[in-house]
Amino acid sequence: MKNTKYVFVTGGVTSSLGKGIIAASLAKLLQERGYSVTIQKLDPYINIDPGTLNPYEHGECYVTDDGAETDLDLGHYERFLNIPTSQANNVTTGRIYQSVIDKERRGEFLGKTVQVIPHITNEIKERIQILGKTGDYDVIITEIGGTVGDIESLPYVESVRQLLWELGDNNAIVIHLTLIPYLAAAGELKTKPTQHSVKMLMQSGVSPDVLVCRSEHPISDDIKRKLALFCNVKKEDVISSLDAETIYDVPNLMFYEGLDKVVLKKLNLCDNDQPKLVEWNKFLDKHKSPKNKVKIGLIGKYVELHDAYKSISEAFIHAGAANEVKVKIQWIHSEDLTLENIPRKLKGLDAILVAPGFGTRGTDGKIDAVRHARENKIPFLGICLGMQTAVIEFARNVVGIKDANSLEMDKNCANPVINLMEDQKDITQKGGTMRLGAWDCKISEDSRVFNAYKSELISERHRHRYELNNDYIKQLTDAGLNITGINPKTGLVEIIELKDHPWFVGVQYHPEYKSTVLNPHPLFVEFVDAALQYSLKKTNIK
Repeated sequence: MKNTKYVFVTGGVTSSLGKGIIAASLAKLLQERGYSVTIQKLDPYINIDPGTLNPYEHGECYVTDDGAETDLDLGHYERFLNIPTSQANNVTTGRIYQSVIDKERRGEFLGKTVQVIPHITNEIKERIQILGKTGDYDVIITEIGGTVGDIESLPYVESVRQLLWELGDNNAIVIHLTLIPYLAAAGELKTKPTQHSVKMLMQSGVSPDVLVCRSEHPISDDIKRKLALFCNVKKEDVISSLDAETIYDVPNLMFYEGLDKVVLKKLNLCDNDQPKLVEWNKFLDKHKSPKNKVKIGLIGKYVELHDAYKSISEAFIHAGAANEVKVKIQWIHSEDLTLENIPRKLKGLDAILVAPGFGTRGTDGKIDAVRHARENKIPFLGICLGMQTAVIEFARNVVGIKDANSLEMDKNCANPVINLMEDQKDITQKGGTMRLGAWDCKISEDSRVFNAYKSELISERHRHRYELNNDYIKQLTDAGLNITGINPKTGLVEIIELKDHPWFVGVQYHPEYKSTVLNPHPLFVEFVDAALQYSLKKTNIK
């Protein structure tokens, strides 16, 4: 069995510094050197998982193959490493406390007083080491959510302190990501916030082994020496992390700074195989030097916060590079759309994507956007609720079922073309009760999606309660709607297409979750290509 090493990534001074990107970049470099690596995220909030959180609160809820509803950082991990994550890769304080309380109720603590130390910290340490004990990984990188000093993060920092002592030298290290702000009035970079952040971390008994310093300006050797002196690290262990043009530049930047070499040395691991990043840099070259550009409208109800659709926007980057096309996303709020203003608001788009979502707010605008795409032969992709709104629009305006709707939008709907799934009807709790994770789909060979996947059987990730009502399939198909993907076990409709349209696809699943740098999702690749062909056709007509 492998002697798994552990790297803990903490953050200081402020949130949103990019711990997830630094963790993913380091993991990518170690992977390129031949090491087996995975990343996990410890989230300090008391929710069991982010599945019940409003996207405005925490951004996108990312779903893994095993049905875990997780933090969006796991999407970054998969996109960088091109390997799947699981429930074990994301732990929340809520899940920790729930497990400990369940054990107490079962009498597993033999009458002991249950306390943060040792019971909560022991549970955290056990969760941290689950992946390491599989024997599948050389290195586990653990990102600790929040900022050092936050009261809710203290049990995690204490658990790291204990693990550093238990695992011993060269088996676990701490990387502290911090900010070196630039004061324009003084014309100087200031190290004091980082000094105080490290001091606060050391007060908890944890001394960082490596400092990664975010900054808008280059960090001089003098500043690195000063940080090394006051933060108790070597100068070569102070890594500069300047603002990058794109997150996909960060692995190269960290390689040039020597982050991976510093980590390998501290973990007593061989650093012979230099990272080549050949395929990664091919992707970057295509991404930065596109031959064409397209404008795709993303119709959603949370567009004020782009992170609510993080996997979709990243999938467009991957598919754009595959087509050597720059994809410009036009973020359009579905609540702002009406039949009257749609021609103006959607003017100039080369394709339309109607995004996932829950609830009635903004649904009418999505339905009107679908109609615009259908009637004007604009390439269309509907995901989850986007697919369902496409069915509703088609049923109303083509089949002639004027009151067609979803039971999610109207509980008393007379013609529910979108119905609550049978196994959802007796469920009352919200958290973790949807149809989640990877499910199979059998594709018709004479379909556009088959041209994309080149396979008759696929597996995609889901997150929904409602489905296309099979009682209406005959009416829909007779009017020109093609059912081109079905779950072979349940008979649920997974994919719809339109006969008389250049590219119109709706999917019940979430293809964006499986798009990575090295494996752009085929459906997004085909969709972007359809947008390109539409754009070129418009140009030729002019």
